[in-house]
Amino acid sequence: MNKASDGVDIAARFEHAMSVVKDAGRVAMDYYRRVDDLVVEYKDNPLDVVSIADKDVEAVIRKLIAGKFPDDGFLGEEMGIDRGKNDCLWVIDPIDGTACFVNKMPTWVISVALMVGDEAVIGLIYEPNGDEFFAACTGQGATVNGKPIQASQVDNVNAGVMGVGMSHRVGSVALVPFMTDLLDREGMFIRNGSCALMMAYAAAGRLIGYFEPHINPWDCMAGIVLMREAGGWCNGFLQALDVLEKGAPILVAGPHVAAVLSEMTGVK
Repeated sequence: MNKASDGVDIAARFEHAMSVVKDAGRVAMDYYRRVDDLVVEYKDNPLDVVSIADKDVEAVIRKLIAGKFPDDGFLGEEMGIDRGKNDCLWVIDPIDGTACFVNKMPTWVISVALMVGDEAVIGLIYEPNGDEFFAACTGQGATVNGKPIQASQVDNVNAGVMGVGMSHRVGSVALVPFMTDLLDREGMFIRNGSCALMMAYAAAGRLIGYFEPHINPWDCMAGIVLMREAGGWCNGFLQALDVLEKGAPILVAGPHVAAVLSEMTGVK
């Protein structure tokens, strides 16, 4: 762990954050059960949506964490960045997969990560519909509902399913060559509408990896910790220039297909 984490009680934050995310999950599910009544707003394109549920869930997470760790900072999809008085920065996506959420599809999650300095040290992804809680903390491995998980051990891209995502912030040329190459190698893919959920699935070995040509940090930060602690590989997302403000490509993979997927995507 880097020097920036010296003196930070990561274990206490890990334990508290797991409770907070579960509480946030109950709030989100209450909204999901009455989704027809929600006011939905649109961002830059018709598929990029936000609801009152997103805003309220993020507010709940911030309030509950700040109540115990008032000096910590926050970066959230809906409420932006609020630098704290120490090196801790909580990175929050209150509902990753909002388009699925508002269209009554269950593939959405709550994603919370903690950065200490420039290192991601806690990753929590909770999928309330299936009641699956993926959790990881630096040096402690990764779990789902308390049971250890491991990244896929397959050694060929046609031996499992690849997760993919796409954003209209980049053109189709950023994804189509990879998809063509994957299919030509007799591989298969899935897109379920939530980057964080697919990264959790990759950490659990259900997918061989996940690729998205451009992604924001709140979508993938928890998944990075999960994948690392599950024995998988991640590209240098955290080393990208101004990554907290601008985002970057993300690629995670099982250890034995990481090299070929890096070559196929051009992501290092």
